[in-house]
Amino acid sequence: MLTESTVETMFRQLMKTNDRTEETFDKAEELLEDELRPESPLRHRLTVELDELRALATKA
Repeated sequence: MLTESTVETMFRQLMKTNDRTEETFDKAEELLEDELRPESPLRHRLTVELDELRALATKA
């Protein structure tokens, strides 16, 4: 299991690109599910952020 800091850094790098695909969102979601405990506040926060970014991408 990675540290929360490492997971957040990896998440930010995935989301940094302007041309995010569904594959990018899936990788980020998998990272959160695989590396963070279900009760982790960071997991909750990044999941909400991921949902918002995914919704914005579908509107564009």
